[in-house]
Amino acid sequence: MIRFNCDYSEGAHEKILQRLVETNMEQTPGYGEDVHCDRARKLIKEACNAPEADVHFLVGGTQTNLTVIAAALRPHQGVIAADSGHINVHETGSIEACGHKVLTLPTSDGKITAKQVDECYNAHINDESFEHMVQPKMVYISNPTELGTIYSKDELEELSKVCKNNGLYLFMDGARLGYGLASTANTLSLEDIARLCDVFYIGGTKVGALFGEAVVITNNMLKPDFRYLIKQKGGMLAKGRLLGIQFEVLFENNLYMEISEYAAKLADELRDAFAKAGYSFLVDSPTNQIFVIMPDKKLDELRAKYSFSYQQRIDENHSAVRFCTSWATRREDVEALIKDI
Repeated sequence: MIRFNCDYSEGAHEKILQRLVETNMEQTPGYGEDVHCDRARKLIKEACNAPEADVHFLVGGTQTNLTVIAAALRPHQGVIAADSGHINVHETGSIEACGHKVLTLPTSDGKITAKQVDECYNAHINDESFEHMVQPKMVYISNPTELGTIYSKDELEELSKVCKNNGLYLFMDGARLGYGLASTANTLSLEDIARLCDVFYIGGTKVGALFGEAVVITNNMLKPDFRYLIKQKGGMLAKGRLLGIQFEVLFENNLYMEISEYAAKLADELRDAFAKAGYSFLVDSPTNQIFVIMPDKKLDELRAKYSFSYQQRIDENHSAVRFCTSWATRREDVEALIKDI
């Protein structure tokens, strides 16, 4: 079975595994206070051109999302997100379990707009019963989104401006950030994201690492006591150097972008093959996630050799499914799928 169902089926990039073996018997302090984490922080801050940022390493995406949101919000506050946003549909109510409501906005492409955020905030403050309702305080976006779409620089500029005008924190989930930055449609840089967001994270789990995410905090209001929350929410690793080493390798010699560009290129080749075969797409997703609409009979044929993810029913004879590439996708597997398409 050849798997295109997700972008974290494999282990880790061989350079990471090699470094983990080389450093295996080193003795270091725990909980991210080692030389490898320090160097990884330095490399990330340089890549973001954000020397004053705080960088923290957490074990996974769900722990990262709930920790950032719990750290930023007071008990009566909630977070605005797309109705298809990861924190709303794929994290088992972890945000609500921390006592915070996810305030959803409708979207057809996974993205929310500055206009939607502004209307949501103003609807709250202009309601005479505002103090009886959850107060919007943070905006959560993911880039790429759950539907593989990405925010443009202009869109992020507009969102950032609305958030600042209304006193809202802007938080970007970057679980697949590398694949977004590597897209030929991308207009954002890490420096732009660091400048425009109050906090964001650089995903490792889906982009070359065994596990782990790197949180970058640029807003000074969100920096105090963040490590307390990492520990309390289960995101702190005792052998913290295992996270530092992985991000150290990913941000040496541009490896993070190199492997992301590889995945994006293979996805483009697959997308072109589907289009040339006459298939349409659920959404225009220019990243490593491809949402193609196909006849159920054709999907049954492909399932004999390939694993992919069901997305939604289109009509009685067609479904939308997701094919993912990753840093570890083998070119020969892509070529086999293109031939079968």
